[in-house]
Parts: sequence; C-alpha cells; structure tokens
Amino acid sequence: MWEQKHDDHGRRGMLIRVYVTSNAKEARVVKVGDDSFEVRVDERAVNGRANKRLLEILSRHFVVPKSRIFITKGMKSRDKIVQVNLESAADEHFGNP
Repeated sequence: MWEQKHDDHGRRGMLIRVYVTSNAKEARVVKVGDDSFEVRVDERAVNGRANKRLLEILSRHFVVPKSRIFITKGMKSRDKIVQVNLESAADEHFGNP
C-alpha cells in the first residue's frame, strides 16, 4: 500500500497500515511488510492519548511534522490506516505546490 495519494489539499502522501500496541514499556516502530508497521506506544489507550502519541512517534520515524500525519481509519482500533504527507518543509514554508 506504499502508494502516492493526493488528499483533499492536493498533497502527495503515502498510506500505511499500522498495528498499535498501547501501554508498552518503550516507544518503537517495526516495519513488518512493504506497507505495514507495528508501533509500540508508551501511552495508555484512554481519551485518545495513544493515538496522539502514535502521531508523535510516526512523526519522528518519518522525519515529518505531526501536522502531516493523519489517522484515516481505525481511530478506536489497534489496526489503523495512516496517511503520511511527504511534501518537504521548504515547500510548505515558501508556498510551493
């Protein structure tokens, strides 16, 4: 599922499958397939805290701002589809499409 996708704002991105384990001892990202990752989140799945922490962990892993990562499916599930927008920070800063 590593595919180029244009969201509503015309940004290029990739969709990945993510299996989340919450309340882990340490945060970790493990690639388990071409389009699949297992992410261990060091936060409990209460009031969206694990989802918020997931975005922070993926932001560091893919070296993109948190504002470019979205959970598109599975907000209340361990199995999620996540979109990562790939435009560079320079494009956003200078307004290039």
